[in-house]
Amino acid sequence: MSLEENKAIVRRFIEAYNERNLDLCMGFIASDYVDHTNKVDRDDLKQLLILAFKGFPDLHESIEDIIAEGDKVWIRVKTTGTHTGEWRGLAPTGIEITSNGVDIYRIVNGKIAEYRNVSDQLSFLKQLGLIEYTEKGKQLSE
Repeated sequence: MSLEENKAIVRRFIEAYNERNLDLCMGFIASDYVDHTNKVDRDDLKQLLILAFKGFPDLHESIEDIIAEGDKVWIRVKTTGTHTGEWRGLAPTGIEITSNGVDIYRIVNGKIAEYRNVSDQLSFLKQLGLIEYTEKGKQLSE
């Protein structure tokens, strides 16, 4: 597949994600899919998405940058959402979050075969009120 075809697959996957079209999302996922970040396979991925959408019903990802090389596609992604449902045992807070990250997809035969993510989890957890910076941390983050 060409680099542009691989980028189009990731774009369409993100569009389906933003539309909550789980069947379409799963149509982009290879049967031997491996998620190196969340440690889930294809069967568990759909449940992970359902949990995320329950916790943050307005969850939305925006592709800020996209780069392809070989069988890999990198996106710099901005994620926004409001915590209005239970998420990982945390009762709804009503807090709006913004998170930035980099997703790396490996495309094989037109399907997403592997996924990795690097994101600012510290900021995400702080926004939800789950952690607080120390005085020194506050000074460093200003």
